[in-house]
Amino acid sequence: MRLSDTDSHFRYLRMSREKFDFLLSQVAPSLKRRHYTSSIRPNISPAEKLTLTLRFLAAGVSQASLSFSFTISSASVCNIVYETCEAIWSALQPMYVTAPTSKEDWLKISKEFEQLWNFPHCIGAIDGKHVVIQAPPNAGSEYYNYKGTHSIVLLAVCDARYRFVLVDIGEAGR
Repeated sequence: MRLSDTDSHFRYLRMSREKFDFLLSQVAPSLKRRHYTSSIRPNISPAEKLTLTLRFLAAGVSQASLSFSFTISSASVCNIVYETCEAIWSALQPMYVTAPTSKEDWLKISKEFEQLWNFPHCIGAIDGKHVVIQAPPNAGSEYYNYKGTHSIVLLAVCDARYRFVLVDIGEAGR
């Protein structure tokens, strides 16, 4: 599908082939190849790990469904998603989420907000998203939110050009 049907590839992963190849080149060194003692299942390649994870993230497919689709155990799917998300964050965070480190950086952001959006003295636009989860055992009301579900909160601050400045991932849903 990746090579012959680019439209299907895009619909399946929500990503062009070129972007997939770029992301794979960034995360492949971090994705360990697991060596199994059994010859029933060959090693899972970094490309397959990335495809599985992107399908999980892009379409909200359950890990149980991915287990059947990729003929991998549910436990392996869980480990692959975790490992690949860590690799994506480690590879892309330095490129795309750079926190200001000096007074001048903050002043530059403020100046851009004033020039582009007529918002003086603004140093960032913040937004958040509740991601519904199944609460861990014995969590009580820790992950319970005002929407009546259990969730974690993703927060981000962007500059005037919609570039991420700060990101906070995974706070309990209060």
